[in-house]
Amino acid sequence: MQAWQVAGNGEIADVLRLDDIAVPEPGPGQLLVRVRATAANFPDVLMIRGAYQERPELPFTPGLELCGDVVALGPDVTGPPIGARVMGTTVLPHGGYAQYAILDAAYAYPAPAELADAAAAGFLIAYQTSWFALHRRTQLRAGETLLVQAAAGGVGSAAVQLGKAAGARVIGVVGGAEKAKVVAELGADVVIDRHTEDVVAAVKAVAPAGVDVVYDPVGGAAYQQATKCVGFEGRILVIGFAGGEIQQAALNHVLVKNYSVIGLHWGLYRSRKPQVIAECHEALLPLVSAGAIRPLVGEQHGLSEVPAALQRLADGATVGRVVMVSSDSPAG
Repeated sequence: MQAWQVAGNGEIADVLRLDDIAVPEPGPGQLLVRVRATAANFPDVLMIRGAYQERPELPFTPGLELCGDVVALGPDVTGPPIGARVMGTTVLPHGGYAQYAILDAAYAYPAPAELADAAAAGFLIAYQTSWFALHRRTQLRAGETLLVQAAAGGVGSAAVQLGKAAGARVIGVVGGAEKAKVVAELGADVVIDRHTEDVVAAVKAVAPAGVDVVYDPVGGAAYQQATKCVGFEGRILVIGFAGGEIQQAALNHVLVKNYSVIGLHWGLYRSRKPQVIAECHEALLPLVSAGAIRPLVGEQHGLSEVPAALQRLADGATVGRVVMVSSDSPAG
């Protein structure tokens, strides 16, 4: 089969190679799937660079989540059945930028009929992350104000939708007029274009007392803005550093202004509290059926275009999810 391989860490164009390799065999608790679509995530970029907190053994195929058809079951795995269309997270080194990949059977779910392949591929990580962020870590309540940084991105767009579904007033921060239009269409009550507006002043104009929750996957300057926008007993949720700068929190400011800084590493729940992941999935499915949440798929590419698509994600030039689709997967 064809698969993109990383034999040594570095920049995407330098180390990612399309190779012919053997189809992997599923081990205990694993599934082999024929890939329909694989969504790009920023951790894919960081893993290729060797800058992520988890470092797969080299060589590996990146691609953390996908939608595909089950073609083989590992030892002691009783389901899902062969031929089932599933979505799930991959088991590296056998990631999703390939014709076949390995999934962990415990975290593979039937792909809802309401979601096309590309949308199903980009569902689990973004919506699980945002659900944990808003409902478990910051405990967002109806009527509160939620500020979402990078609101047009993969996790940001999910946070906008889940915030609205929770009954919050949502303020989205984006970079550019095109992204602002998209986030307004997602249902954000206020959209701020950081390219043309002062973010802190714009937030204070609509939330003079400050916001209740800040959802920050960017870090750096975005986090500093958050500290100026958060209100009394507010919560700043840190889930990543897509801006490239890991900020230092001024704890005296946290104390004096009386707010909380909360971290979220969704992947840890697999080993610490796996039952909560299943509970989250069950909470999300009715929202899918009701049409309240739907992955924003901004770009679809073929297998040969993976490096260029990942570079666009790394450069912050994308809107919504970037998805690699197989040649026989229907568009949508």
